[in-house]
Amino acid sequence: MRVLLTGSSGWLGRYLGPRLRAAGHAVVGMDVAPGAETQVIGTVADRAAVDRCFDDYGIEAVIHAGALHKPDIARFPAQAFVDVNITGTLNLLEAASAAGHDRFVFTSTTSLMITDAIRQEAGTVAAWLDEDSGPLMPRNIYGVTKRAAEELCRLQASVQGLNCVVLRTARFFPEDDDSLGEFPGGELSGPNLKANEFLNRRLTVEDAAEAHLVALERAPSLGFGTFVIAAPTPFDKADAEALKSDAAAVVAQYFPEAPGLYQRRGWKLPASIGRVYDAGRAERLLGFRCRTDFAAILTALRTDSPLPFAHDPAYVSPQAGPGDRG
Repeated sequence: MRVLLTGSSGWLGRYLGPRLRAAGHAVVGMDVAPGAETQVIGTVADRAAVDRCFDDYGIEAVIHAGALHKPDIARFPAQAFVDVNITGTLNLLEAASAAGHDRFVFTSTTSLMITDAIRQEAGTVAAWLDEDSGPLMPRNIYGVTKRAAEELCRLQASVQGLNCVVLRTARFFPEDDDSLGEFPGGELSGPNLKANEFLNRRLTVEDAAEAHLVALERAPSLGFGTFVIAAPTPFDKADAEALKSDAAAVVAQYFPEAPGLYQRRGWKLPASIGRVYDAGRAERLLGFRCRTDFAAILTALRTDSPLPFAHDPAYVSPQAGPGDRG
């Protein structure tokens, strides 16, 4: 298929473009910034630019991975988030329906599932988060606009019959957390923190790319579906209280060698885990499971192999430009 990939110059796009081509698809990348995977420079907020792209390249399917993200809040006004994340999504959905497409994949975020209360982690038990969690009350303009875009996908599927798969991806960015130091665990090094997050809230960019490919293939048989995409957690709901009070002890129960391997690296296991993303539905219904999990992290530590995830504190989004980290 001739697939339009938005956000093609971004972190996910640079992995997803080659993966799509390897699967036999012709890929047309669209982004506001140039990049190796980008053929069309333009914004999805411009309907005329979207229509030209569809006409010029004969687009047959869309993976909409382009968006303004949480770090962009420091760089752009709220209206820009509405223009790109909401209007841009609507432009693509309507263009796809008009072209008679049978599949549309939308990159969403688990961030929209996090309320202020969940983020503060003030409760006595870890929040167990899956596709049925709610009510959804996103805490910033990023989450609000991504949630609205999800609803546009649902509506287009219902009214126009466009098969839409929404992927709520957990963390896979390579840079340090932009809120590092604000909450428990913030004193850890970037690699240590990322490794810990594979227990409950992270995946690799390679797994994120693979999830999109699977969603593209499965969309016609699913109709509409929303899926949390994260490394499989080793925990059970019954662990929620213990995870909040003594996560390190729970981890040691599941992975007895973890404390020693961490000590050898000079790392720390999480003292408390306040929320867990459950990606079980994606495995059951979408047929996708992340390859890299916490056990893979421990294998790398045990064998002194390279860590199986990217960490690059100097990474700058192409959209941000040199010197603009937000």
